[in-house]
Amino acid sequence: MEYEIKHGADLKGASLNGADLKGAELYEAILTKADLKGADLNEADLNGADLRRANLEGAKLYKANLYEANLEGADLSIANLRRADLVEANLHKANLEGADLRRADLRRADLGGAYLIEADLRRANLSGAYLIEANLTGANLEGADLTGALTGANLYGADLRRANLIRANLEGADLVEANLRRADLVEANLHEANLEGADLRRANLRRANLSGAYLIEADLREADLYGADLIEADLYGADLREADLREANLENILYNKKTKYDKGSPLDFYIQQNK
Repeated sequence: MEYEIKHGADLKGASLNGADLKGAELYEAILTKADLKGADLNEADLNGADLRRANLEGAKLYKANLYEANLEGADLSIANLRRADLVEANLHKANLEGADLRRADLRRADLGGAYLIEADLRRANLSGAYLIEANLTGANLEGADLTGALTGANLYGADLRRANLIRANLEGADLVEANLRRADLVEANLHEANLEGADLRRANLRRANLSGAYLIEADLREADLYGADLIEADLYGADLREADLREANLENILYNKKTKYDKGSPLDFYIQQNK
Protein backbone atom coordinates (compact mmCIF):
# COMPACT_ATOMS: atom_id res chain seq x y z
CA MET A 1 0.00 0.00 0.00
CA GLU A 2 1.30 3.45 -0.92
CA TYR A 3 0.94 6.34 1.49
CA GLU A 4 0.92 10.05 0.81
CA ILE A 5 3.84 11.47 2.77
CA LYS A 6 3.13 15.11 3.54
CA HIS A 7 2.50 17.44 6.44
CA GLY A 8 -0.72 16.75 8.32
CA ALA A 9 -1.13 13.37 6.59
CA ASP A 10 -3.32 10.76 8.26
CA LEU A 11 -0.99 7.76 8.56
CA LYS A 12 -2.60 6.16 11.55
CA GLY A 13 -1.53 2.51 11.79
CA ALA A 14 0.49 2.78 8.59
CA SER A 15 3.05 0.07 7.81
CA LEU A 16 6.28 1.98 7.13
CA ASN A 17 8.74 -0.56 8.43
CA GLY A 18 12.23 0.36 7.19
CA ALA A 19 10.89 3.15 4.99
CA ASP A 20 13.20 5.85 3.64
CA LEU A 21 11.67 9.05 5.00
CA LYS A 22 14.82 11.09 5.33
CA GLY A 23 14.01 14.78 5.45
CA ALA A 24 10.28 14.11 5.07
CA GLU A 25 7.89 16.94 5.96
CA LEU A 26 5.52 15.22 8.33
CA TYR A 27 4.78 18.03 10.73
CA GLU A 28 1.42 17.61 12.47
CA ALA A 29 1.00 14.21 10.77
CA ILE A 30 -1.10 11.54 12.47
CA LEU A 31 1.08 8.49 12.98
CA THR A 32 -0.59 6.84 15.95
CA LYS A 33 0.25 3.13 16.15
CA ALA A 34 2.23 3.40 12.91
CA ASP A 35 4.94 0.81 12.27
CA LEU A 36 8.13 2.79 11.68
CA LYS A 37 10.54 0.17 12.93
CA GLY A 38 13.98 0.80 11.46
CA ALA A 39 12.68 3.67 9.31
CA ASP A 40 15.08 6.41 8.17
CA LEU A 41 13.66 9.67 9.54
CA ASN A 42 16.96 11.52 9.75
CA GLU A 43 16.35 15.29 9.64
CA ALA A 44 12.60 14.70 9.16
CA ASP A 45 10.17 17.41 10.27
CA LEU A 46 7.78 15.83 12.77
CA ASN A 47 6.91 19.04 14.58
CA GLY A 48 3.67 18.47 16.49
CA ALA A 49 3.17 15.02 14.97
CA ASP A 50 0.98 12.47 16.78
CA LEU A 51 3.14 9.37 17.28
CA ARG A 52 1.35 7.85 20.23
CA ARG A 53 2.15 4.15 20.61
CA ALA A 54 4.04 4.16 17.32
CA ASN A 55 6.73 1.54 16.76
CA LEU A 56 10.00 3.40 16.19
CA GLU A 57 12.31 0.65 17.38
CA GLY A 58 15.74 1.19 15.85
CA ALA A 59 14.49 4.14 13.80
CA LYS A 60 16.96 6.75 12.57
CA LEU A 61 15.92 10.17 13.86
CA TYR A 62 19.22 12.05 13.74
CA LYS A 63 18.53 15.80 13.90
CA ALA A 64 14.81 15.11 13.51
CA ASN A 65 12.42 17.90 14.49
CA LEU A 66 10.09 16.45 17.11
CA TYR A 67 9.20 19.72 18.77
CA GLU A 68 5.96 19.26 20.76
CA ALA A 69 5.48 15.84 19.16
CA ASN A 70 3.26 13.38 21.03
CA LEU A 71 5.23 10.17 21.56
CA GLU A 72 3.30 8.87 24.54
CA GLY A 73 3.80 5.12 24.89
CA ALA A 74 5.89 4.96 21.71
CA ASP A 75 8.62 2.34 21.29
CA LEU A 76 11.89 4.18 20.64
CA SER A 77 14.18 1.46 21.89
CA ILE A 78 17.67 1.56 20.33
CA ALA A 79 16.53 4.47 18.14
CA ASN A 80 19.05 7.08 16.99
CA LEU A 81 17.81 10.42 18.34
CA ARG A 82 21.17 12.11 18.35
CA ARG A 83 20.80 15.92 18.21
CA ALA A 84 17.02 15.53 17.81
CA ASP A 85 14.77 18.43 18.82
CA LEU A 86 12.42 17.05 21.46
CA VAL A 87 11.62 20.33 23.18
CA GLU A 88 8.29 20.02 25.03
CA ALA A 89 7.69 16.62 23.45
CA ASN A 90 5.38 14.16 25.23
CA LEU A 91 7.38 11.02 25.93
CA HIS A 92 5.24 9.84 28.84
CA LYS A 93 5.82 6.11 29.35
CA ALA A 94 7.78 5.89 26.11
CA ASN A 95 10.33 3.09 25.73
CA LEU A 96 13.75 4.64 25.11
CA GLU A 97 15.82 1.68 26.27
CA GLY A 98 19.27 1.80 24.68
CA ALA A 99 18.36 4.88 22.63
CA ASP A 100 21.07 7.27 21.45
CA LEU A 101 20.06 10.72 22.72
CA ARG A 102 23.46 12.36 22.64
CA ARG A 103 23.12 16.16 22.47
CA ALA A 104 19.35 15.81 22.08
CA ASP A 105 17.31 18.82 23.17
CA LEU A 106 14.78 17.60 25.71
CA ARG A 107 14.00 20.88 27.42
CA ARG A 108 10.65 20.75 29.23
CA ALA A 109 9.90 17.33 27.72
CA ASP A 110 7.54 15.00 29.59
CA LEU A 111 9.50 11.83 30.34
CA GLY A 112 7.30 10.74 33.22
CA GLY A 113 7.39 6.97 33.60
CA ALA A 114 9.65 6.65 30.57
CA TYR A 115 12.07 3.73 30.21
CA LEU A 116 15.54 5.15 29.67
CA ILE A 117 17.46 2.04 30.70
CA GLU A 118 21.02 2.22 29.32
CA ALA A 119 20.08 5.21 27.17
CA ASP A 120 22.94 7.43 26.02
CA LEU A 121 22.11 10.97 27.15
CA ARG A 122 25.59 12.44 27.03
CA ARG A 123 25.44 16.23 26.73
CA ALA A 124 21.67 16.10 26.30
CA ASN A 125 19.73 19.16 27.45
CA LEU A 126 17.13 18.04 30.00
CA SER A 127 16.59 21.44 31.56
CA GLY A 128 13.14 21.61 33.14
CA ALA A 129 12.29 18.09 31.94
CA TYR A 130 9.67 16.08 33.83
CA LEU A 131 11.20 12.77 34.86
CA ILE A 132 9.02 11.58 37.71
CA GLU A 133 9.11 7.77 37.98
CA ALA A 134 11.43 7.56 34.97
CA ASN A 135 13.77 4.56 34.96
CA LEU A 136 17.33 5.60 34.13
CA THR A 137 19.12 2.46 35.28
CA GLY A 138 22.55 2.34 33.69
CA ALA A 139 21.90 5.49 31.63
CA ASN A 140 24.87 7.62 30.59
CA LEU A 141 24.28 11.28 31.46
CA GLU A 142 27.85 12.50 31.27
CA GLY A 143 27.84 16.25 30.73
CA ALA A 144 24.04 16.32 30.54
CA ASP A 145 22.29 19.54 31.54
CA LEU A 146 19.56 19.03 34.13
CA THR A 147 19.55 22.61 35.28
CA GLY A 148 16.53 23.35 37.41
CA ALA A 149 15.56 26.48 35.46
CA LEU A 150 12.35 27.81 37.05
CA THR A 151 10.74 24.65 38.36
CA GLY A 152 13.73 22.33 38.55
CA ALA A 153 14.28 19.09 36.71
CA ASN A 154 12.04 16.51 38.35
CA LEU A 155 13.86 13.27 39.09
CA TYR A 156 11.69 12.37 42.06
CA GLY A 157 12.10 8.67 42.72
CA ALA A 158 14.03 8.19 39.48
CA ASP A 159 16.23 5.12 39.16
CA LEU A 160 19.74 6.36 38.39
CA ARG A 161 21.71 3.39 39.65
CA ARG A 162 25.16 3.29 38.07
CA ALA A 163 24.24 6.25 35.86
CA ASN A 164 27.12 8.26 34.46
CA LEU A 165 26.57 11.81 35.70
CA ILE A 166 30.14 13.05 35.46
CA ARG A 167 30.09 16.86 35.51
CA ALA A 168 26.30 16.82 35.01
CA ASN A 169 24.53 20.06 35.91
CA LEU A 170 21.88 19.12 38.49
CA GLU A 171 21.64 22.48 40.19
CA GLY A 172 18.34 22.79 42.04
CA ALA A 173 17.15 19.40 40.75
CA ASP A 174 14.49 17.44 42.60
CA LEU A 175 16.12 14.10 43.44
CA VAL A 176 13.95 13.26 46.44
CA GLU A 177 14.11 9.51 47.09
CA ALA A 178 16.07 8.98 43.87
CA ASN A 179 18.19 5.85 43.61
CA LEU A 180 21.73 6.99 42.86
CA ARG A 181 23.44 3.93 44.22
CA ARG A 182 26.91 3.57 42.66
CA ALA A 183 26.19 6.53 40.37
CA ASP A 184 29.20 8.42 39.03
CA LEU A 185 28.77 12.06 40.03
CA VAL A 186 32.40 13.18 39.82
CA GLU A 187 32.51 17.00 39.69
CA ALA A 188 28.72 17.15 39.29
CA ASN A 189 26.94 20.38 40.21
CA LEU A 190 24.33 19.58 42.87
CA HIS A 191 24.16 23.06 44.34
CA GLU A 192 20.90 23.36 46.31
CA ALA A 193 19.64 20.07 44.87
CA ASN A 194 17.00 18.26 46.90
CA LEU A 195 18.33 14.79 47.74
CA GLU A 196 16.11 14.11 50.71
CA GLY A 197 15.88 10.36 51.32
CA ALA A 198 18.04 9.62 48.27
CA ASP A 199 20.08 6.42 48.08
CA LEU A 200 23.69 7.44 47.42
CA ARG A 201 25.38 4.34 48.72
CA ARG A 202 28.80 3.88 47.13
CA ALA A 203 28.13 6.84 44.83
CA ASN A 204 31.20 8.60 43.45
CA LEU A 205 30.87 12.26 44.47
CA ARG A 206 34.52 13.22 44.29
CA ARG A 207 34.88 17.01 44.00
CA ALA A 208 31.11 17.37 43.52
CA ASN A 209 29.40 20.64 44.41
CA LEU A 210 26.88 19.83 47.13
CA SER A 211 26.82 23.31 48.64
CA GLY A 212 23.41 24.09 50.07
CA ALA A 213 22.12 20.66 49.07
CA TYR A 214 19.31 19.03 51.03
CA LEU A 215 20.59 15.62 52.13
CA ILE A 216 18.06 15.03 54.88
CA GLU A 217 17.95 11.31 55.70
CA ALA A 218 20.01 10.53 52.58
CA ASP A 219 21.97 7.28 52.61
CA LEU A 220 25.61 8.10 51.86
CA ARG A 221 27.19 4.97 53.29
CA GLU A 222 30.52 4.19 51.60
CA ALA A 223 30.08 7.18 49.26
CA ASP A 224 33.22 8.81 47.89
CA LEU A 225 33.03 12.49 48.87
CA TYR A 226 36.74 13.22 48.56
CA GLY A 227 37.20 16.95 47.99
CA ALA A 228 33.43 17.55 47.75
CA ASP A 229 31.97 20.97 48.58
CA LEU A 230 29.38 20.52 51.33
CA ILE A 231 29.18 24.13 52.50
CA GLU A 232 25.81 24.69 54.22
CA ALA A 233 24.56 21.26 53.17
CA ASP A 234 21.69 19.90 55.29
CA LEU A 235 22.73 16.53 56.70
CA TYR A 236 19.91 16.08 59.21
CA GLY A 237 19.47 12.35 59.72
CA ALA A 238 21.89 11.49 56.89
CA ASP A 239 23.96 8.32 57.11
CA LEU A 240 27.62 8.94 56.27
CA ARG A 241 29.16 5.86 57.83
CA GLU A 242 32.25 4.67 55.95
CA ALA A 243 31.97 7.63 53.57
CA ASP A 244 35.25 9.14 52.36
CA LEU A 245 35.18 12.79 53.47
CA ARG A 246 38.85 13.57 53.13
CA GLU A 247 39.49 17.10 51.87
CA ALA A 248 35.72 17.77 51.85
CA ASN A 249 34.58 21.29 52.73
CA LEU A 250 32.21 20.90 55.69
CA GLU A 251 31.87 24.58 56.55
CA ASN A 252 28.51 25.48 58.11
CA ILE A 253 26.92 22.08 57.49
CA LEU A 254 23.69 21.29 59.30
CA TYR A 255 23.49 18.09 61.34
CA ASN A 256 21.57 16.67 64.28
CA LYS A 257 21.63 13.75 66.68
CA LYS A 258 20.30 11.46 63.97
CA THR A 259 23.20 12.19 61.61
CA LYS A 260 25.34 9.04 61.48
CA TYR A 261 29.10 9.10 60.98
CA ASP A 262 32.22 7.21 61.99
CA LYS A 263 34.22 8.13 65.07
CA GLY A 264 37.50 9.68 64.00
CA SER A 265 36.18 10.70 60.58
CA PRO A 266 36.57 14.25 59.19
CA LEU A 267 32.89 14.84 60.04
CA ASP A 268 33.44 13.69 63.61
CA PHE A 269 36.45 16.00 63.86
CA TYR A 270 34.45 18.94 62.47
CA ILE A 271 31.61 18.37 64.93
CA GLN A 272 33.98 18.05 67.87
CA GLN A 273 35.72 21.28 66.84
CA ASN A 274 32.44 23.18 66.50
CA LYS A 275 30.64 22.11 69.66
